[in-house]
Amino acid sequence: MKAYREIYEPVADDASFLWVLRSIVVNQADYDSADLLALDERIDATFNALMTAPEESWDICANAMSIQQSGELFAAANIAFRSLDVRKIQEVVEAGMQSQEAFTGLAGALAWLPGRLCHSWIKKFLTSKDLDHKHLAVTVCSLRREDPREYLTAIVQRDDCIAHKPLYIRSLRLIGELKRTDLAPVVRVALQSKDPMILFWATWSSIILGDKSVINNLKTFVLSESPYQARAIDLAFRILPVDEAREWINLLAKSPKQIRQVIKASATFGDPHAINWLITQMRVPALMRLAGEAFSTITGIALEEHKLALEELPQLDDQLPATAANEDLEDGDLNLSDDDRLPFPNADKIAAVWQRYQQRFIPGRRYFMGQQLNSEHLFTIYASGNQRQRRAAALELALLQSEQYLLNYAAKGLTE
Repeated sequence: MKAYREIYEPVADDASFLWVLRSIVVNQADYDSADLLALDERIDATFNALMTAPEESWDICANAMSIQQSGELFAAANIAFRSLDVRKIQEVVEAGMQSQEAFTGLAGALAWLPGRLCHSWIKKFLTSKDLDHKHLAVTVCSLRREDPREYLTAIVQRDDCIAHKPLYIRSLRLIGELKRTDLAPVVRVALQSKDPMILFWATWSSIILGDKSVINNLKTFVLSESPYQARAIDLAFRILPVDEAREWINLLAKSPKQIRQVIKASATFGDPHAINWLITQMRVPALMRLAGEAFSTITGIALEEHKLALEELPQLDDQLPATAANEDLEDGDLNLSDDDRLPFPNADKIAAVWQRYQQRFIPGRRYFMGQQLNSEHLFTIYASGNQRQRRAAALELALLQSEQYLLNYAAKGLTE
C-alpha cells in the first residue's frame, strides 16, 4: 500500500492543483479556449492514471477531503462518481456539503464528468427531499448549461425551496442563463425582494431575458463596493444608453477608491470617447496594465502584437503587489490580481497610434474588439479570443439575440 501511495499521491495532488489552477485561468487574459483545452486534457490524464488503481486513489483522495478545499473535493468526487460505488458517492456528497469551498469542488466535478456518469445522479438530487441536494443539482445544471425543465419550474414555485436562499438564488440565475422565458413571472416576483442578493440575481436574469426596464436596480450595485459590483458593471454598461452610462461612470469617478472600476466600466461600455482618458491612466503605475487592456477591449488593438507594450518592464516593487509579469503559474503561487500577466502598455506609442486611427471610431457608439456589436463578430471573438474576451462576447450575444442562451466560456473542452 505504501508503494502505491508514493506513486498515486503526487498524481492526486496534481489533479487538485490543476483544477484550482483552471478555476483561476478561466478568467485570465493570457488563456484562450485552446489553452484551456490543453489544461483540461492534463486534468483528464491525471484521472485516467488514478483510475488504474481506483481503491488506492480513493483512499488518498478521501483522506484529503478533510481539509475541505475545492481542489481536494473535485479530485475525490471524480474518483467516487467514476467508481460507480454508491457508498463512495454518498461520502463525497456529504463532505461537499460541509463548506462553500467543498461545495464548489463537488459541483465542479459533476460539471466536469461526462453525462453518462452524472446525469442519473443529477436527477436524483433534483428529486431529493433534501434541499441542499436540490441546490447542488441546480448549480450543476447551471455549470453544464443543461435545462432541468419541469424540475426547475417546480422548485421556483415551492415555498420551502424559495425559503432556501442558496437554492432560490441559483434557480433565479439559471432562469436567465438558459433563457427560460416561461419563468419570467417568477423572476418578476423576486424583483420585489428586500434581500440584496435575491434582488441582484432577479434583476440580472430579468435583463438577460430581455427586460431592460429594471436597469436602475443595478445602480446601487454598480456604485457601491460589494461582491456584486463587478457583475453589475459587466452587465449594466452593456445596455445603458450613452448619456446614462456616462453619468454612472462620472458618479463612480467621484470616489478615488473606484478608479479601477471606472476603467472596467469604460472598457465594458466601449465608447471610444474614453480612450484619451485611458491613455492618461496608462501613465499611472498601479493602473497602467488595466487601462491598456481596456484600450484593447475597445479598439481590438493587441498591445504585444503591434509592439505597443514596454520592452523593458518598469520597476514597480514599491507600488504594486509582488507578482512578476513572467511568473509561472505552475510554480504553485495562484494569488493573481486582475493585472497579472497583462502587458505593460507604452503610453507614448499608443497615443501616437490613436492619433492616427481614432477617426475610424465614432464617439457615443459602442465598440468591442474594434467593431460595433454584431453577432458574427461576437461569435468570432467567442471562438478565438482570450478568456476575458470570450466571457464578454458570451454576455453580449445573450443580450443581443433573444434566443441565445448564455454560453459558458468556462465550460470544459470536448476531451472525452
